[in-house]
Amino acid sequence: MAARGAVEEIETHISHLFVGPQIAWKLKRAVKLPYAEFDTPERRLAICEREVTLNRRTASAYYLGVRRITWTEGGLEFDGDGELIDAVVEMQRFDQNALFDRMATRGALSPALMERLAVEIAHLHETCEPDIRPGSERVAEVLDVNEAALAQTRVFPADEVEAFNAVFRREAKALAPRLDARGLAGRVRRAHGDLHLRNIFLEEDRPVIFDCIEFNDTLATVDLLYDLAFLLMDLVHRCLPVFANLVMNRYLDLADDEDGLPCLSFFMALRAAVRAHVTATAIEEGDDTPDRRREARAYFDLALDLLRPQQAVLVAIGGLSGTGKSTLAASVAPMFGTGAGARTISSDRVRKSLHGVAPETRLPPEAYRPEVSAKVYATLNARAEALVAAGISVVADAVFAKAEERDRIEAAARIADGQFCGIWLDAPAQTLRARVVERKSGPSDADVAVLETQLAYDLGPLRWTRLDATVTPDALASTIRDAALKPAR
Repeated sequence: MAARGAVEEIETHISHLFVGPQIAWKLKRAVKLPYAEFDTPERRLAICEREVTLNRRTASAYYLGVRRITWTEGGLEFDGDGELIDAVVEMQRFDQNALFDRMATRGALSPALMERLAVEIAHLHETCEPDIRPGSERVAEVLDVNEAALAQTRVFPADEVEAFNAVFRREAKALAPRLDARGLAGRVRRAHGDLHLRNIFLEEDRPVIFDCIEFNDTLATVDLLYDLAFLLMDLVHRCLPVFANLVMNRYLDLADDEDGLPCLSFFMALRAAVRAHVTATAIEEGDDTPDRRREARAYFDLALDLLRPQQAVLVAIGGLSGTGKSTLAASVAPMFGTGAGARTISSDRVRKSLHGVAPETRLPPEAYRPEVSAKVYATLNARAEALVAAGISVVADAVFAKAEERDRIEAAARIADGQFCGIWLDAPAQTLRARVVERKSGPSDADVAVLETQLAYDLGPLRWTRLDATVTPDALASTIRDAALKPAR
């Protein structure tokens, strides 16, 4: 064991953490709370064992095991034959600067890391055990807790709290049939429960998720999108909406859960509401500083913003290979809708999904036969129409070289009663050739030969807004936002 001076003690409301140079030990407080019963050594031992089992799903190398603290005549020892006094979780220490919340503060997160994190979350959720019950029951429980907690604080004016609670109850009632259907379909599972940036760290180039809720299965048995929503809300709260949108879209690509998108903004709002009441409670208990009050207010206001309805928009981005359609789509998507932004649907990813392969897997030429491409566009249109009809904004990118392809995606928005914005990207042929050659990875299989074929296309009448693809994506995104949100005539 490390020398006393080398061990740092960190206290939480339910644990003591003793962090040495290589090893850390987590000791449960001997408390009995409504949500955590640690009042006997046997219960603390059992919950330590549960913590290791659950967290080994994502961080097996770091959860080394459970050490029993026993008593003999010589004193306390680990794993002795004497009376059980307590237990600790033994963990491999990691660099605290590798925590994602600290990385976010210093601007060290990246799109590549966010994509890898989405993969880790999707894989975790796939392994979680379903709890088949109506999903609205769990939401009602969270709302009950929020209302009771806010009633005990004086941080927010009473009239604001009353209106706040009413908005949540109204939205929960409207979503109840969808929430119930998701629960009965197995989308409520024993998941992580506390999935925010402080519970993720970087190991070399891999995000590692740790410290799930182990002490209360009810708190951690949630709709999978509610589990994801904590991370998305945390990113939006930290003014990182582009990362929130990227995580959401890459997660949905893997989890095949677009049907749940109408619930996501509500789930994010609910996560923000929980943080608002937790922060307000801390203020009431003595941690009353201007920063704390600003934090509580920020969460409170964010929760309301996330529940504010917006008209669904369908933005279609077309252009030949190399014009940067997918890059622009990623820049545009966070600007539309509420919550984590718009759903991006790419013809390249749709094609790979229809063939059951990963986005980076190259497909043979027969995967690009006209009848296959027709199916790709039909699938893209159907998904976009269904999402917009459900109130979800969509950014769809494909070549859209044929007039009928452009007409059909525009018709999808009209049928779904959504706002439509069609964008066509132009760039000189030499620029497109250079970009296609330089492209190293991604879902597109287009090479220079494919581009040369496209350059000979007769595009037909182009009614969409034509933009210069050599302009930076951020500048183009602002132009598209203004065009898409302009009231229709």
